[in-house]
Amino acid sequence: MFRIFQEEKIITVCMFAFLGISIVVRVLLGYLYQNMIRETDNMAATENKLLKQCKIKFANCYQLNSGVSNIPVFVDKFLNRLALGPFSFGTMYHLSGQAMLLSVVSAGIGICKGIMDGRMLGEILPFYIVSFFGLYLYFSISTVVDVKGKKRVLKVNLVDYLENHLSARIDVTAQDMEMLYGKSYNRSRNARLSSDYGKRTIELVPINRNIAVAERERETDDWGRQDTIDEWRMDDKQAATNNQVTAEELEALLQEFLTV
Repeated sequence: MFRIFQEEKIITVCMFAFLGISIVVRVLLGYLYQNMIRETDNMAATENKLLKQCKIKFANCYQLNSGVSNIPVFVDKFLNRLALGPFSFGTMYHLSGQAMLLSVVSAGIGICKGIMDGRMLGEILPFYIVSFFGLYLYFSISTVVDVKGKKRVLKVNLVDYLENHLSARIDVTAQDMEMLYGKSYNRSRNARLSSDYGKRTIELVPINRNIAVAERERETDDWGRQDTIDEWRMDDKQAATNNQVTAEELEALLQEFLTV
C-alpha cells in the first residue's frame, strides 16, 4: 500500500519535510514565549537577554522623556521586534503555516502524478492519509501550543511589571542618585542619552573652574606668582578628573538599583 512512497521519493521527502518544519517551528515559538512568560514572574532577577534589554530601554526612555505615556504601545513594539536570528517571531509564525500548506501541495502533486501514471485509488491513498493526518496533527499541536495566547499573556505581564513596578522604582532610583551625586546627575544623564552615548564620561559635580581661576589670578597678579596660578590650574583639572565616572559605571549602578 505504501509502496508509492518508495517510487515517488522526491515528492515523499518534500511532503514529510514541510510537515516536520511546520510543526517544529510552531512548537519552538511556543517554547520561546513560555520561557519568557516564566521569566516575567521574576523580572528583577531575570537572565533573559531580551527582557533585560526591554527593562534597560524602558528605563532610558522613562528618564529621557520624564515618563512613558503609553506603556502598552511600548510593549507591543518590543514584542513585534522579537527575533530569533534573522527571522522575527511573526515571520516564523507565518512560515510555519506556509510550510504546512506546502506539505499539502506536495501530497496533491503526488496524487496527480499517480493518477496520470494510471495508478488505482488504493495505490495513491497513502498521500490522502498523510495529508489529512498531517493537517490534524498540525492544528492539534497549534491549539495546544497556543502561540497567540502566550503572546497575550506575555504582554499583560510586561505591562504590569513596567507600569506597576519599574516605573515607581525609577523615581526612587533617581532620588537616590541625586542624594549620592547631586542634582546635576539627571541633567548629565539626559544630556548623555540625547547625544546617543557620545560622551564617555559625565561630570557629576560640576565646578565653575574658570571663575575660580580668574579670582585666584586677580589675587596673585599683584604678587607676581604665576607659578602658583599654574599649580592651582593643575589642581582644578585633577579635581575634575576625580569627579568623572564612566558611562558604563553609571549603567551598572542603575541596573544594580533596578534589580534589588
